[in-house]
Amino acid sequence: MRELVISKYEAGQRFDKFLAKYMELAPKSFFYKMMRKKNITLNGKKAAGNEKLEEGDTVKLFLSEETIEGFREKKKRAVHTGAKLDILYEDEQVMLINKPAGMLSQKAEKGDISMVEHLISHLLDTGEVTEEMLKTFRPSLCNRLDRNTSGLILAGKTIAGLQELSRLLKDRTAAKYYRCVVCGTMQEGRHLTGWLAKDRKTNRVSVSDQELPGSVRIETFYEPIQFLDGCTELRVHLITGRSHQIRAHLASVGHPILGDPKYGDARRNQEWRRRTGLNRQLLHAWRMEFPDGTTVTADVPADYQTVVKECAR
Repeated sequence: MRELVISKYEAGQRFDKFLAKYMELAPKSFFYKMMRKKNITLNGKKAAGNEKLEEGDTVKLFLSEETIEGFREKKKRAVHTGAKLDILYEDEQVMLINKPAGMLSQKAEKGDISMVEHLISHLLDTGEVTEEMLKTFRPSLCNRLDRNTSGLILAGKTIAGLQELSRLLKDRTAAKYYRCVVCGTMQEGRHLTGWLAKDRKTNRVSVSDQELPGSVRIETFYEPIQFLDGCTELRVHLITGRSHQIRAHLASVGHPILGDPKYGDARRNQEWRRRTGLNRQLLHAWRMEFPDGTTVTADVPADYQTVVKECAR
């Protein structure tokens, strides 16, 4: 018999999903059969599998060690990246991190090291999670920034934290604000709406005034912060959050983000690369405002400040 105690990191998920992670090679039918026969129990009682686990719950597996280990996949140990995270807010459930430009939010290919790996490495180094705990829950991110976009990343350290952050983003009760520098002069704020469609082959999106097959509705509000040399710095409220939304939406109204290699003005990008070394889009996930009044702000990075100062001359 093996006894497991549910930690705060694992709490919040269904019992059958927990079992499927713990013995990932076993078919689902096996778990339900064992629960019916009380060979797997929850808090000493027969379980159905749809129970929501709470911290401190006790799971007993009345199975041989050979059976348990036979259903457990031998996973590689997590990578210890040694990276120092710029943590702007943290509690027992969640963490808000300032991601530098150039870092992936999540893996694009198998061998990549992304913010997820840095997060897990940090939690292992601080002793908040163990390799054994990672077999039934892996801390993860609730939002994704493009590799060359800097700023706030929302991470769930626990399942409950992930669920709460996801809920806040889904019902839009947490407000997301960005800062960016765009080509041209934008004299006043504007509420943009439209329809966004993604071409997965090219990883590009397009914005239309009309609904098209496969498109989703988007909303973006912006207001100018300051006028620069042929450019404008904007504060952007991302009302809906779709892939490349801010970049494509601003480009669709004739004001692409400076440095954007995909939706930008190639001539202007080349000019500013020569003047300042700019090699990315000047888009920064700047601030999150939560319904409880908590506000978390990520300062704009050095390369962003350099271009703004040069523009202001």
